[in-house]
Amino acid sequence: MKKLLFFPVLIALFTPAWADIAPKPEIQFSFIYNTQDKPLIDSVHSEQIQCQDGLCLQNEPLGSYGAQKLYCSAGDCYAVAYKFEPYQRLVIAFTDGVIRQSNVFAVGNDLFNRYNVYVEEDRLLVEPSDYKPGLWEHGHGNMWFAFLLVMILELVAALAYLIYTQKSFIILYSVAIANVITTLLLWTILPHYISSIFVLWLICTVLEGIFLWGMNRKSLTIAQAATLSIMMNVTSYSLGMILSFMLA
Repeated sequence: MKKLLFFPVLIALFTPAWADIAPKPEIQFSFIYNTQDKPLIDSVHSEQIQCQDGLCLQNEPLGSYGAQKLYCSAGDCYAVAYKFEPYQRLVIAFTDGVIRQSNVFAVGNDLFNRYNVYVEEDRLLVEPSDYKPGLWEHGHGNMWFAFLLVMILELVAALAYLIYTQKSFIILYSVAIANVITTLLLWTILPHYISSIFVLWLICTVLEGIFLWGMNRKSLTIAQAATLSIMMNVTSYSLGMILSFMLA
């Protein structure tokens, strides 16, 4: 067992393993035009600036780092980051040839934040939106990628554990069911109340352990279920971070 746990634990100690296959801080921008024409967004020449202070004296581009990036289509933008600085500024290029810069705006502590971007003739005005997103209005499809990746990795980790401990493979069914439940909680309900990604990961690990023990009381002790859950989650979040970063 110690040999099985060594590799994923070693990776987890040196990487922010939960950062890529769990919800990441996200900002959704809704563009509202106060101009005669409605020029399209030039995504190639647009960027988001991270500011350390309210005057944006210390700043740097959000950049593109794994999944971290400002994503823009012709009519709207959203930003994903592993960590947003306290203040932000948008610099958006439009097809009318004008590059408009926004005011400096503060970022909330929630995982998912929404802002209205008012497009003026020569500038942008960013204000917090009163709109409250529903359970499914975030993640931009990342939940399904995360679910598939976590399911595969945790089933493989569980299979290795079952082979090593000579337990029944029937336990794999409860592993799959536990993954469905925790993935839905992780990406829908919990982020509306908890902003710490690590706490979200910890809650899901505990819930999976309880679920595995509840469905396999004849085969697993509480300690064994806890060990299996920790092994699965450390493996999936560690290797998942590496794989999703490479794919991003």
